[in-house]
Amino acid sequence: MALAVNDPNDEIKALRELWAVLDALDGGTPAMRQAKTSLLPKWPNEENEAYAARLATATLFPAWKRTVSVMAGKPFSKALTLKDADARIEQWAENIDLQGNSLHVFAADGFREAVGYGLGGILVDYPRASSGGTRTVAQVEAAGERPYWVRYRHGQILGWKTESRSGAVRLTQLRLLESFEEEDGEFGTKHVPQVRVLRPGYWSVYRQTTDARQKTSWVLAESGATSLTEIPFVPTYGQRVAFMVGEPPLLDVAYLNVKHWQSQSDQDTILHVARVPILAIIGADEQSQLTVGASSAVKIPVGGDMKFVEHTGAAIQAGAEALKDLEDQMIQAGAELLVKKPGDRSATESANDAEGNKSDLQRMAENYEDALDQALMFTAAYARLSRPGNVKLYDGYGEATLGDASSTLIKDLWMAGFMTRGTAAAELKRRGELAPEFDADAEAAGVAEEGPPLGALGQGDGGGQDAV
Repeated sequence: MALAVNDPNDEIKALRELWAVLDALDGGTPAMRQAKTSLLPKWPNEENEAYAARLATATLFPAWKRTVSVMAGKPFSKALTLKDADARIEQWAENIDLQGNSLHVFAADGFREAVGYGLGGILVDYPRASSGGTRTVAQVEAAGERPYWVRYRHGQILGWKTESRSGAVRLTQLRLLESFEEEDGEFGTKHVPQVRVLRPGYWSVYRQTTDARQKTSWVLAESGATSLTEIPFVPTYGQRVAFMVGEPPLLDVAYLNVKHWQSQSDQDTILHVARVPILAIIGADEQSQLTVGASSAVKIPVGGDMKFVEHTGAAIQAGAEALKDLEDQMIQAGAELLVKKPGDRSATESANDAEGNKSDLQRMAENYEDALDQALMFTAAYARLSRPGNVKLYDGYGEATLGDASSTLIKDLWMAGFMTRGTAAAELKRRGELAPEFDADAEAAGVAEEGPPLGALGQGDGGGQDAV
């Protein structure tokens, strides 16, 4: 069946099933609650009112989101370097998207998309030239008419067509979902969906319209030509499966996080029940009446008994241990991206084990560097510049073993404010990184008492000491 301009192709339909889970995790507790039974199933014979109450009190432990944030930030923990680029490209890199974002900031946001969702993209665009005849380069740039980058998220990619030329795959058509802002009355605005269709040397925009009968349709709103013979779009991947198809590298962490969400709800429910003891009367008949109060007496038959029945706590303890196990599994699964492992190596790399053995995250960052370099080539082609330059990201990370990697991830989560000092210390003690007798609170108090280390005092402030 033929696709409409706004229909996703089969590859995107399959990816959207994965993205739906990730979008909910990314949105936190409100989004997880909005997903309802798709992520928090009802128990057999559970009443709607009881389920609604359980859903309304469920809270998410955001392990996937925090792990994505930490992992995506590693290659950008130091400023990227732009080498061998034309001076104009270096200048444009300070505001690469005409929205005030530098190349470093723009690239960091895009890499988070690749690590989190496995697929994103960069479109290198050029404003439509204004009339006015021949102008100088300075006049063109002063009018803002220079190449700029647009970042597209996973959910904006709808479909594509390709061809193979000299063994290389190239795009012949690409459809991207966008939003167009238009006036809505004197003071308001509204966002109207539109689809940008790109072909080599040509672009068009189809916008959604609604008629008087509330029937929607897509009509051609704009179109134009470009000076390039290629579609200036660069896909970015997490785990590349095929051209324009990438899978989320932390998908296992996501599924464990959903399981934790469900198990946490079970644990909260049993805690709620266990906190309320049940008064039981043994040997009472149907005529027995019970009045509970400080000055009340209860009459029970001879041989009868009355007592509060309370939960033993065994199930609660088991549930708490299960949650800790899940949290540990999520840390281990996330840390796998940092473990160095052998891969396809060139002759030069084979002579250098440190270069040949790289972590999955380092390889993803290298592929992302290539994507940025390709976007720079499109930028140079638009401006007819001979030196597009190339990007280098920080790569000083990666661990030899999974144990080292998980310890590093714990430290990073704590440093990023995603884990408390006490929790980080407990996890590191479990892994043998800290002595069993280590007391995080006592150490923190001792550090505060000692003051800053030598060399950490303020410079040029008369020798005053900064507050701790």
